[in-house]
Amino acid sequence: MNPLQNVGANASLAKIYSKPIQKQIPADAPKPMRATDRLELSGMSNLLKTLKASGDVRVDKVATIKAQIESGSYDTDGKKLDASLNKLLDDLLK
Repeated sequence: MNPLQNVGANASLAKIYSKPIQKQIPADAPKPMRATDRLELSGMSNLLKTLKASGDVRVDKVATIKAQIESGSYDTDGKKLDASLNKLLDDLLK
């Protein structure tokens, strides 16, 4: 048996490759859906939208905290931040 002439164990494979089976699809068959990209936003977007819409942002307080963070003197253990965020979330959920 000479494998270069497709004789032997691979002969049946040559038949499949040379004459592939064509599957007929009915004309009224539903078209396969194409994959699409999707974006899901977390609940954080609603929180930010509510904050922006309320106009109740104290710009002076935000500027002070930003300056403290940049200088490294802001409360880094997170107790102050946790308390503030909990109060904010309680206010938003009312």
